[in-house]
Amino acid sequence: MKIDLTGRTAVITGGSRGLGEAMAKALAEAGAKIALVARDAQKLEGVREAIRKSGGTAEFFTGDVTREADVARVAGEVTQRLGTAQILINNAGINIRKNLVDYTLEEFQSVMDASLTSTFLMCRAFVPGMKGTGYGRVINMSSIMGHVSLPGRTAYSSAKTALLGLTRALALELAADAITVNCISPGPFATEMNTVVMNNPEANAQFLGALPVGRWGDAGEIGAMACYLCSEMAGFVTGTDLLIDGGWTAR
Repeated sequence: MKIDLTGRTAVITGGSRGLGEAMAKALAEAGAKIALVARDAQKLEGVREAIRKSGGTAEFFTGDVTREADVARVAGEVTQRLGTAQILINNAGINIRKNLVDYTLEEFQSVMDASLTSTFLMCRAFVPGMKGTGYGRVINMSSIMGHVSLPGRTAYSSAKTALLGLTRALALELAADAITVNCISPGPFATEMNTVVMNNPEANAQFLGALPVGRWGDAGEIGAMACYLCSEMAGFVTGTDLLIDGGWTAR
């Protein structure tokens, strides 16, 4: 099944590492022009150069996607350098693991802002450019923690669950414009965000023991799913959430 995204511009937040990097590389391989967005210019440059060395087209844009002014600036820069974006992947997010009573308000809000507020701001900035073109794709990165949870994940689960509601409502708002809006909910993937678990033998064994497939997910598997959702073949898929979790939530 050949997926061709040639001529499409894809904006990916949190594109400097992990799943964002993997999706950026997969979409670039399918022909999309990639706009990488994150705060760390050095890491962004590394991803951009890797894409370019593989024959793809990529630019990077630094900014804090929880800040309204930064998002407005980035949107203007993307349009100027790569043209109107038809694909938006809201992948930015952070996780602070602690019990609810130990959170400060600032910590809790920072987790909510990184996933939820950033998605609102990015959609508000980029969706208008998709209207009237007959094609648009928005992917919001939720998590299995939006469906189930664990101790110490109150903020993260709250943010990721909220994204599911935002996705459903926005999908209905944009359906008549041929713009699809979907979530991807990853389970445990071997990324930098999960090194705290992977580097703890006891916690790592507990995670793998609870996974029916018995392994961490590979970031490339997320890239393939993102490419499908961004393709013309997925035009009838909207307002839903695709779990990719090795069977975690099927238990």
